[in-house]
Amino acid sequence: MTFFQIISKVTGKLTVAIPVAMLAGFGYGALLPSGWLQWLILPLTFLMVYPMMVNLKVSSILDGGDTRAQGLALAVNFGVIPFIAFGIGLLFFSDQPYLALGLLLAALLPTSGMTISWTGFAKGNVPAAIKMTVLGLILGSLATPIYVNWLMGASVPVDMVAVFRQIAVIVLLPLIAGQLTQAYLRKRHGQERYQKEWAPRFPPFSSLGVLGIVFVAMALKADDLIAEPGKLLIVIVPVLLLYVVNYALSTGLARWLLTPGDGIALVYGTVMRNLSIALALSMNAFGEAGADAALVIAVGYIIQVQSAAWYVKLTDRLFPR
Repeated sequence: MTFFQIISKVTGKLTVAIPVAMLAGFGYGALLPSGWLQWLILPLTFLMVYPMMVNLKVSSILDGGDTRAQGLALAVNFGVIPFIAFGIGLLFFSDQPYLALGLLLAALLPTSGMTISWTGFAKGNVPAAIKMTVLGLILGSLATPIYVNWLMGASVPVDMVAVFRQIAVIVLLPLIAGQLTQAYLRKRHGQERYQKEWAPRFPPFSSLGVLGIVFVAMALKADDLIAEPGKLLIVIVPVLLLYVVNYALSTGLARWLLTPGDGIALVYGTVMRNLSIALALSMNAFGEAGADAALVIAVGYIIQVQSAAWYVKLTDRLFPR
């Protein structure tokens, strides 16, 4: 079995791989010195984000025909969900602001490559999902520092210049590198060969970056978790609540206002969060305390992947053709 086949298998089993990475990171941090792992955060961040950017179609923003779905996605992603996450954070993490920050970061960065994949699996409008992904990535990156400072500035020190700088490093540089890679491969191998041979090779590497960051985050938090063994259980309930509310709201709006294809895209375009960038931002922009936020986001991975798979199975009942 080739290395690419191995990481492809791992990508298909993220519901198992992420908990394993969390346990491995916890075990490492409990038994061995983990401070040096902070040096891995930046390269792992690039490994996580760059592959997602190679196949991103920025030009899809100019496509038309799904204006209502796009407007609803923006309204839910930036007008509703961040405030719900902030409220849940206040309710559950009133004395642990960095846990609340993790919940807010997850809510502020909508859509990922999984938005497109799950929309396709559920037979929804994939072009609409692609546009939601691009718009969500760009607007989420611009809005996140402003929202974090506005909602969390009183309890979490927010250096907006530093956060914008991290956004540039985490999003803008990989985006430019990814688009240049895509242009080069298309020119050298042609559109058909690029789509068939090269495009599928990049996403699995993103999963390796995710697992690496989860491992590092858990290793850095191991001592705290040993001191407070119930912390992981405390985190699960509010993260699960955020996803339940998000699914219920998006499904209700989709059934009421959209065609089935656009409705499916809306659900996955608002419930699937860009946890990779949220995780990278928490680990890069907020120092050691950001590991608390990363713990919340790591739990979000488990819930997001599991719930997305189950939602596909329910799609025909929720959106009869």
